[in-house]
Amino acid sequence: MPNLELPWKPIYTQSGGFNWDGGIGSKSSENDPSLWSWSLSLTVAFTLVVYVLEKFLDGRQKRAYQQTQFPKQLETTVAKIDAQGYKQKKEDSDAADAATPAEKPLLQQLQDKFKSSQSYGLDKINFGMIASTYDTLESVVFLLLGFLPYMWDVSVHLGQVYLGYTQEDEIKITLIFLLLITLVGTVTSLPFELYSTFGIERKHGFNKQTYGLFFSDKVKSLALTFLIGGPFVALLLKIIQMGGEYFYLYVWAFMFVFSVFMMTIVPVFIMPLFNKYEPLPDGTLKTRIYELADKLSYPLKKLFVVDGSKRSSHSNAYMYGFGSNKRIVLFDTLMEQVSDDEILAILGHELGHWKLGHTLTNFCVTQVYFGAAFYFFSQCYTAKELYAAFGFDSQSGSIPTVIALMLFFQTLWAPVDKVLSFVLTIFSRHCEFAADEFSVKLGMSQMLQSGLCKIHLENLGAMCPDPWYSMYHYSHPPLVERLGAMMELDKKKA
Repeated sequence: MPNLELPWKPIYTQSGGFNWDGGIGSKSSENDPSLWSWSLSLTVAFTLVVYVLEKFLDGRQKRAYQQTQFPKQLETTVAKIDAQGYKQKKEDSDAADAATPAEKPLLQQLQDKFKSSQSYGLDKINFGMIASTYDTLESVVFLLLGFLPYMWDVSVHLGQVYLGYTQEDEIKITLIFLLLITLVGTVTSLPFELYSTFGIERKHGFNKQTYGLFFSDKVKSLALTFLIGGPFVALLLKIIQMGGEYFYLYVWAFMFVFSVFMMTIVPVFIMPLFNKYEPLPDGTLKTRIYELADKLSYPLKKLFVVDGSKRSSHSNAYMYGFGSNKRIVLFDTLMEQVSDDEILAILGHELGHWKLGHTLTNFCVTQVYFGAAFYFFSQCYTAKELYAAFGFDSQSGSIPTVIALMLFFQTLWAPVDKVLSFVLTIFSRHCEFAADEFSVKLGMSQMLQSGLCKIHLENLGAMCPDPWYSMYHYSHPPLVERLGAMMELDKKKA
């Protein structure tokens, strides 16, 4: 029988190897009074508490997806949009029954797609519950088995035997270690990614990828991870090792520079490896977008259309760039789904994020987050008892820096990260309402409302989200809340 005495120790430890007889709970130092010795047990407990909470919310959302009646609040709200005249024109007003779906009133279109939306959402939530259960189970099992210390020792062995590395070659061994766990993670997640893409997304008409394109993307992503992530990790570890007592300040500066570097190269050099970006053709839409940018003093330099349709029929639009070199990207699927007026309104919303400082605020929050995280990491960097609780109890040397980082973010910082994530979700929803209001003040309320309805329609978005689930997960407020808020603003303007 395995020993389940608390506080737990993993089955594999660096000092004792695999201890299958003693199992979980067998201690390298008996009666250890240190609070750190409880780190593994508390991490497992926290992981399970979060899992139970999120499964509770998933269950609420699942029941929402099982509803068969179109939500009354959404019906009332969208009916007002139609009643105000924000509907598609019909080629023949006397032949309403012959109207194509795109020519029907928005409410009728949403009602026609309600069953499909519910089915899509139900499939996703069911699959998500299975995937998250596996992820949690894998995390707990890996912790209890001592996966990390075992993989580190394997990396040391491979480095010594095949490459001649020694314990002093920590950064080189770290790269082997990260390569191994990345490959393991890729293999274990692959079945779920395949089913999500070629099962659920294809079943509901979204996926356009071939298996060849899928695996080509996967290979490119892994290659970029190694080419960019390898030097990044090496530099990060070197800074921590050489930075002395105040290394967190140097790490903070490095993370700032790296963030700016990635924000610069990703859209210009990396994203074109996966999609084709072409200038938006000359015409009325292009002229109107530049006019809108000029009106808001947005220094728009380039306007692209991306072939998102080669992978999915989901739609999007985004902006990027620093200083006076801004660019806007429209998905080709978006241009097919909404009118030019609605595209202008959607861009009015996106430009509102820029004008109101949301983009800069999010960047600053990210930098403060990095600074705080690495400061607190510096306070427990030398806590050997913490790492020993997870099996890193070798007496031959100091804890590998990458292991210290991983265990810090997995243990002490995990509750903080979860709370901050929720706070940032709430803040994001606030920003979305503010950007909607900005578009309304530009006189685009009617077109933004109809455009959001169409995007929601084409993407089979949730039409009756559970309020608790959406508050926890959704970075954007539910459709009916956004429409209602804009209508209230319209009333105040009238």
